[in-house]
Order: sequence, then C-alpha cells, then structure tokens
Amino acid sequence: MAGKRQIGSKIAEEYLERWPDMATRTLAKKMYKENPSVWSNDESARTTLRRLIGTTGNTARKEKNIDKKDVVYAKNANKMGIPNPFHIPESDEVEWPPFVIPKLHRRILILSDIHMPYHNEEALRLALGWALDQKIEAIVLNGDILDFYGLSRYEKDPRKRRFSEELEMGREFLAELRKHFDGIPIYYKLGNHEERYEAYLRLKAPELLDVNEFKLDVLLRFGEMGITLIDDQQRIMAGDLCIMHGHEFGRSVFSPVNPARGYYNRAKASVICGHNHQTSQHSESNLHEEEIMTWSTGCLCELHPRYMRVNKWNHGFAYVEVYNDGTFDVSNLRIKDGRVRHA
Repeated sequence: MAGKRQIGSKIAEEYLERWPDMATRTLAKKMYKENPSVWSNDESARTTLRRLIGTTGNTARKEKNIDKKDVVYAKNANKMGIPNPFHIPESDEVEWPPFVIPKLHRRILILSDIHMPYHNEEALRLALGWALDQKIEAIVLNGDILDFYGLSRYEKDPRKRRFSEELEMGREFLAELRKHFDGIPIYYKLGNHEERYEAYLRLKAPELLDVNEFKLDVLLRFGEMGITLIDDQQRIMAGDLCIMHGHEFGRSVFSPVNPARGYYNRAKASVICGHNHQTSQHSESNLHEEEIMTWSTGCLCELHPRYMRVNKWNHGFAYVEVYNDGTFDVSNLRIKDGRVRHA
C-alpha cells in the first residue's frame, strides 16, 4: 500500500508541474484515466492531489491562501537554489564564527585571569619577563584581565577601588604591555568579569549601550594602542587549537579530577581555557587514533581572595607554538617559588 501511495504522489507531482493551472478535478480525471492501476477511481486520484497541495477543498484552500502554482513554484525554486521559496519569516538567529589568529603569528603568549587591581605583582612580572626572553609573535589576553569589582552583582565593600580607578589601572597596564611588546599583535578577549560592564549597562543604563563613547574598548583606548577586541564569547582558533576563557561553557563544566578533564568532556576538541585559575591538562585518543588534549591555565591574581579563601588555585600562564599544518605545542607553565616552571 505504501509503495502504491508513493508512486501516486510522484505521478501527481509530475502532473502538477506540467499542468499547474488545470482544475484539480479535471487533473484527477486525467491522472486516473492515464494511470488506472494506481488509483481505484478519479476521486482517489483527486485526494492525492489535495494532499500534495495541502488542502481538502476549495473552502480550506481559501482559508489557507494556497495555490497549486505556489506549491509548484516552491518546489522548483528550492531545486534551483532560489532563496526563500517558502516565504519563511526572517530570523533573528546570530552566527557564532571563531576569531582566527593569522598563520604568521605562530608563537603566542596566553595570559588569563589577572583580575586587576587584585593581581599578584610578582607572578605578573615573572610571566612578562619570561615572555620578553622568547620570540613572541602575538599575545592573547584571555579574559578577566580586569576585575570590575564595582560592577559586580554581589554585595560590595565600599572600601574597594572604584570602577574609574580600575579603568585607569587597566589603561596603564595595557600601555606598558604595548611599550614592551611593540609591534606585536595583542588580542583582548572578554571574560566573565569584563562582561559585568555590559550587564551593568543593560540593567542600569540601557540607553548607553549603543553610544560609541561608552563601549569598553573605547574606554580602555584599544584603538590608540592597536589592541584587537574579541567579544561575544567568540572562540579563538590558533591553528587547530581552540582558545577560550572558559565561562562560555556555562556551569556545565565540572570534573572531580581537574578543570582540563571537565573541558574535554564538554568540548570533545583540543582547547585551552583560563577561568578556573588552575593548571591542569588531559588527553584521550578516539577510535580514529586522533589525540585530543585540553588544558586549563593558572591565574596571575591573588590566590586567596576573601570570597574564596580555600581553593585549588595556582599562578601560571601558557605559551603556544603553532606550525604550518595547524598542529601545535602547548607549554602550560606554572609560577612557584619565584620561578617559571613547566607543568
């Protein structure tokens, strides 16, 4: 039965294409006369036509505003690649493409979770000093470079630094970074702490969201210093390695082993993240003998803040070297006892 019905539908489609202006009843009689083995009578053939057209009668057709010519046009237009033959309403969907670091920038320094003004001066100094001894070709500031304590939704201590002071400290740090790494691309990816700024505007001053002077990269003077902003939780691709702050995964990343294991379970791809303030790595191979490796990097901020005195944090940063074929090597570095050490 199913086979005969499929055959009938196919024949009916062909007749609709050849005679789109013919009345349904007349077309059904023609179909039955020329294909008597497919339908028991012309009314059965007409039922097949109405099913394809999407109506069960003239009244319903008027209600649904359906025309045989529209159906035939949509089918042919879809085959020919004509856009939107079905008149689908315009979508608000937003694409999420990655930010790709140019191939000529192969030696990449990754600094995460500095949390100015709550940075650890020695750890930051050691990380930058180590980088100056290397032939760094790009720097990725991988989120939470500034803390934005004053914009937090949590209860705040009025004795802490004000937002304006944090901004000024951020400008000073970026200016120093640009001075010592002159001519080297600097990519600033927003972390969950930097996102506090736009969240604050949405809640307190939504009218300022589309004012250029109030955009974060303008306030931090990225244009003057030649710093590239990476926002909207974009992934960064350095060859085959994905760089993310870590908060993009939401609260779905959890592992009793270490953060890198949690990122593997969530991403199933080679990725390096900050956010957890802990140096760790994990690797597994799949059935295709493809090795997947994940890393979490240490932080460069204070290790025992008041809101989390007891934790598993450590100081650290990362260095990545990308090769022409997209493969890469990661040095996930720890800072301990005044020295930069390999993990």
